[in-house]
Amino acid sequence: MAQHPAALIAEGRKRLAKSRRIVIKIGSKSLAGDAWQRMAEEVAALRAQRRQVIVVSSGAIALGISRLGLKSRPKDMPRLQAAAAAGQSALMQRWEGALNPLGLVAAQVLLTHADLADRSRSNNAQKALEALLAAGAIPVINENDAVSVEEIKFGDNDQLASMVVPLLSADLLLLLSDVEGLLDDQQQRVAYVRNGAREVSQFAGGATSGVGTGGMASKVQAAGRAALAGADVVIALARRPSVVTSVVAGEDVGTLFAKAPLRLSARKHWIAFTLRAKGALILDRGAAEAVRRNRSVLAVGVVGVRGQFDAGDSVTLVDTNGLEVGRGLALLSSVAAAAACGNAEAGEIVNRSDLVVLPDDPWSE
Repeated sequence: MAQHPAALIAEGRKRLAKSRRIVIKIGSKSLAGDAWQRMAEEVAALRAQRRQVIVVSSGAIALGISRLGLKSRPKDMPRLQAAAAAGQSALMQRWEGALNPLGLVAAQVLLTHADLADRSRSNNAQKALEALLAAGAIPVINENDAVSVEEIKFGDNDQLASMVVPLLSADLLLLLSDVEGLLDDQQQRVAYVRNGAREVSQFAGGATSGVGTGGMASKVQAAGRAALAGADVVIALARRPSVVTSVVAGEDVGTLFAKAPLRLSARKHWIAFTLRAKGALILDRGAAEAVRRNRSVLAVGVVGVRGQFDAGDSVTLVDTNGLEVGRGLALLSSVAAAAACGNAEAGEIVNRSDLVVLPDDPWSE
């Protein structure tokens, strides 16, 4: 891993002490024994410092498996949904039982990907969460796995937490897990990441848990997305004593991913990472270079169309080598875009205001 000046690392850690709005994500494997009470006490300590806290909590399916007497995590979707439905109420009972004696109110918020992908529903969710924070409550957010098939199959709470960051303009995302942070090829903790995302990714393996869904690769991806939303991110060991207060105090705990130098607006972050692309536009060399300079996609530079999409849907923008250079909202359907390919008179297919240029490395200058 690249070495960073001690002063730069110290500056990054010191900045955490200034965090006012903190998203804490905790995984299924980390919620065992007295973890609920320890986390509640940490949340209470942050609230005593006049910080706002949002909890993104896994655990519904794991608790549901136990409540339904299942021997292992189901593989079929109906039984996964059944486990989520049975476990969600138990999950909230655990949080309420831990937070209420400390004078804190736990507020359940169940979200699906569709809630955040739809701009109107996303704005409604934001307003509700802001109202809860203003009232002093602790939002406890989870995917609505009981009804959201795609969220169980493809999503995980690392990604949900990274979407909550721009939704609420959080300045710190804390991903708590069963590992002490990102480990290098010598199994040593990486203390600080500010650049070299490609180098980081080689140390991030897939999911290994039989309980949860997210592995280190998911956490690194979530860190990159949250960093582009203007938040610092720390991956740390959940069972470490006082892990949350230690991180916020600026101690050398976990792996710190510093916020990206160039922050995406909430809308562009939504286009790039919350919306799911319905298709792709294949760009010639000139059009791909224009996109990298944040120029609109003109029909004359499009050499192909993949997938089926309607006007307003998200599409990936790829060059002829298959490299994704950006994402945007299509002004035309896939049928109309295919008919317009190469036509100098057809005008724009993606306007620059609806275009996001994706950096190769979120932490690059």
